[in-house]
Amino acid sequence: MDFLENTTRNLFFTGKGGVGKTSLACASALALAEQGKRVLLVSTDPASNIDEVLETDLGDTPRPVPSVDNLHALNIDPEKAAEAYRERVVGPYRGQLPEAIVRSMEEQLSGACTVEIAAFDAFAGLLGDPRAAEGYDHLVFDTAPTGHTLRLLSLPSAWTGYIETNTSGTSCLGPLEGLSAQKGVYAGAVAALADGARTTLVLVSRPETAALEDAARSCTELRALGVGNQHLVVNGVFRASDDRDPVARALEARGQRALAAMPAALVELPRSERPLRARAPMGLAGLRVLLGTEDAPAPQPAGIATPEGETFERLVDSLERDGRGAVMTLGKGGVGKTTLAARIAVALAARGHYVHLTTTDPAAHVEAAVGGELPTGLTIGRVDPQAETERYRAHVMATAGADMDEEGRKLLEEDLRSPCTEEIAVFQAFARTVARAEDEIVVLDTAPTGHTILLLDAAQAYHRELGRQSQGVAPEVEHLLPRLRDPHYTHMLICTLPEATPVHEAAALQADLRRAGIEPAAWIANQALTPLTVTDPVLRARQAQEARYLREILAEHHSRLIIEPWSEDYS
Repeated sequence: MDFLENTTRNLFFTGKGGVGKTSLACASALALAEQGKRVLLVSTDPASNIDEVLETDLGDTPRPVPSVDNLHALNIDPEKAAEAYRERVVGPYRGQLPEAIVRSMEEQLSGACTVEIAAFDAFAGLLGDPRAAEGYDHLVFDTAPTGHTLRLLSLPSAWTGYIETNTSGTSCLGPLEGLSAQKGVYAGAVAALADGARTTLVLVSRPETAALEDAARSCTELRALGVGNQHLVVNGVFRASDDRDPVARALEARGQRALAAMPAALVELPRSERPLRARAPMGLAGLRVLLGTEDAPAPQPAGIATPEGETFERLVDSLERDGRGAVMTLGKGGVGKTTLAARIAVALAARGHYVHLTTTDPAAHVEAAVGGELPTGLTIGRVDPQAETERYRAHVMATAGADMDEEGRKLLEEDLRSPCTEEIAVFQAFARTVARAEDEIVVLDTAPTGHTILLLDAAQAYHRELGRQSQGVAPEVEHLLPRLRDPHYTHMLICTLPEATPVHEAAALQADLRRAGIEPAAWIANQALTPLTVTDPVLRARQAQEARYLREILAEHHSRLIIEPWSEDYS
């Protein structure tokens, strides 16, 4: 592809979930390695699946990819990075301070914000420390979905500024020695990101309206962060080869409409296009096909018996029985959670229920998904991180800071300028939204898998952090986990596409939920070709692959599966 010709040392792949970032990052790393370049492929995504794409077991240190000279890869494991970070911060105080204080420090460092800064710490070490990646010609980063990526890329400046202006010596991450020691590395990361001679940001999109709009927002926001060397890749562009196939014609037309209406911010970028392939790009052979000109041989369709009686309408029947409660759509980004949440909310409102549709996803499009005039009884909201952070800061200053002297209020204000404050504020808003379901039906379009798990796993850690800053835990936070575990109160819907990576990530999400005592109500396999009649060879090949993953869901993951057919209205 164009951006691989005389490319920069650092390549970042980002975009809306499900657009093919990981596949393109892996394929690009493979292509550079086969050109004789020494390449390190790094995933900073909490829901990384480069192991599956490369068909190689990876860890948090570089490992060679079998059968490929010059290519190494690693996963930055956020939990393991957090464990190492905690020990680096707390370790020097063991035996120097009373045990109770050390325990308190460990508890203080148990929240989701510590996990995020620790993962960033590992990322910044590779990018900002010249010695960390010696011996490699290229670093290729498979980054997290857009909302998380923007936060990740803004952290160098945010944390550098926080370290420089904080005078108390403490933060929600504990003693600042753990951060200030990394100050030079963080500054190096900032410089590398902003240097177009060293770093290329590859915006990946699909020929779909929502994905292109998301890429345009990323383009603008990343430029504001100083990341100006950008290249757009439109992945999965479909050209029908059978004019008699109405599904093929509709799929091609939808893509062409989206490309014709591409946002202005993207039009001026250098651009590459990759066609929709008959096979998912798994393994080295699949990755070579992704960047090549020839497609792989198409498999023949194999039938599958769809679950009898399991329809979207029957699902809505089960969700309305109590007339209240929370409905949550979860899954990998790009599987259609927002569209499904909007459809469920509209259907419930049409049946006479009071319904509130909202999202915790930073890249949400719930209003566009509903479209047109809202039905009676339906309201739409959004957890706005900036507004929630300002509200939380004001509340803490008015409560915990009310009786403090001037010096104490200054220290508290410094603590609240930490980037972690946003995570706490958004979490509280999430808990308040779930609490609304006591009186109405609340449909939540949740964030992509990694962020969702951070929210759900963080409840007890946030209890401690909220108590530390605001001298109390709100009832809605206290009751959150019991509500999420109550199947009559909360209905968790695992959303996926009938493809390898979304299904396997959905299975991992379900396992995490079950460990937390939460049982999903059903799975939805969205945008499936299986229920449709298609004759185009590429679509028939993809239909054939679906059967394997639909059977896997029913046999290994969940007995209740709703298969929703592909629709040209989806974007």
